[in-house]
Amino acid sequence: MKILTCGDRAFLLELAGVDEVLQYHASLQAADIAGVVDLVPAARTILVQIDPAVTELRVVLGAVEKLQIVPRQRRDESPAVDIPIRYDGPDLTGLSARLGVTPDEFIRRHSSQTWTVAFTGRTPGFGYLVGAGEPFDVPRRREPRPEVPTGAVAMAGRFTGIYPRPSPGGWQVIGTTEVQVWNVERTPPALLSPGQQVRFIQED
Repeated sequence: MKILTCGDRAFLLELAGVDEVLQYHASLQAADIAGVVDLVPAARTILVQIDPAVTELRVVLGAVEKLQIVPRQRRDESPAVDIPIRYDGPDLTGLSARLGVTPDEFIRRHSSQTWTVAFTGRTPGFGYLVGAGEPFDVPRRREPRPEVPTGAVAMAGRFTGIYPRPSPGGWQVIGTTEVQVWNVERTPPALLSPGQQVRFIQED
């Protein structure tokens, strides 16, 4: 772990990869360090923001250096969010063939595991989900689409994501869902947040 300070109100933890990010993010949440006001995870980093009226950066840095790491299975005991999905994406058949499995086997792998929101970004409400079961390694499309529709469930690398609104994208679209992952009339607007568990439930 490498620590980079960002002024007197924040510092950045640089980690080996998304698995360490998940582990440290859950551990920081469980530690509930006084004065920490926000944790912003990404693929290899976590931004830790503090309130200088409550604590000092050196105090929080000291607490992080002594952090007790939470085992992965204890990361989040809250109920998983179920996402009904139709595996009808235009890239499903070709992607399955590229990975050397049938579409039915691909669907079984994808829907049989629990996913975790590692971090959010790209557009409001877009969560980068990583699976806890059989691993995927999904290439991006050679040619991005000029528009991917709202509700498209897509994959790239080891991540699954749900498009909150129409936008360009180079991820492989494997299905669709009617679930709104971003709704400004809801509190909070984002359905998915870092650390949240997700299951994909296949619809007929």
